[in-house]
Amino acid sequence: MQFLQSLPIPLQTILLLLASNVFMTFAWYGHLKNLSTSPWYIAAMISWGIALFEYLLQVPANRIGATTMSLGQLKILQEVITLTVFVPFAVFYMGQPLKLDYLWAGLCMVGAVFFIFRSA
Repeated sequence: MQFLQSLPIPLQTILLLLASNVFMTFAWYGHLKNLSTSPWYIAAMISWGIALFEYLLQVPANRIGATTMSLGQLKILQEVITLTVFVPFAVFYMGQPLKLDYLWAGLCMVGAVFFIFRSA
């Protein structure tokens, strides 16, 4: 944790949100591959367990980030990171085809980043 605190606040926020999003993505979608034959409530309980680790990273990330970023900036940052984590997860872990639509969605996110951070 000492190493993380020595980094600039935006980088601390980004790294924590990246890690939190890995847990979030597995909690939200991993059960579709790993627990597809299990009852939904088993998948929900396991997903909640995984989501705990997401929140243990996401809450400090947002608290740290809120010291230098607005709420809107934190939200857009979160969405960009979510897409950045989701695409490799979908392609490499879930075996989904890489689609051009991911590129278009990413370009839309670049626009969102531009508009939310341009007055910072």
